[in-house]
Amino acid sequence: MIELKVDGMTCGGCVKAVEKAVKRTDEAATVTVDLDAGRVAIDSAKPADAFRSAIEAAGYDVAA
Repeated sequence: MIELKVDGMTCGGCVKAVEKAVKRTDEAATVTVDLDAGRVAIDSAKPADAFRSAIEAAGYDVAA
């Protein structure tokens, strides 16, 4: 399980954009976004850096 702190998510549209970025990286991944906490949990065998890059490319800041 990968957990990332994502800054800049403010609405349901942001949640969808982050989910889409994760799914583009690994369509088999299970993704759960907690908007209030600013956290994204991803169940995937791919490395966290791949998801970090994809979410940043979607316009969000991912804390290290």
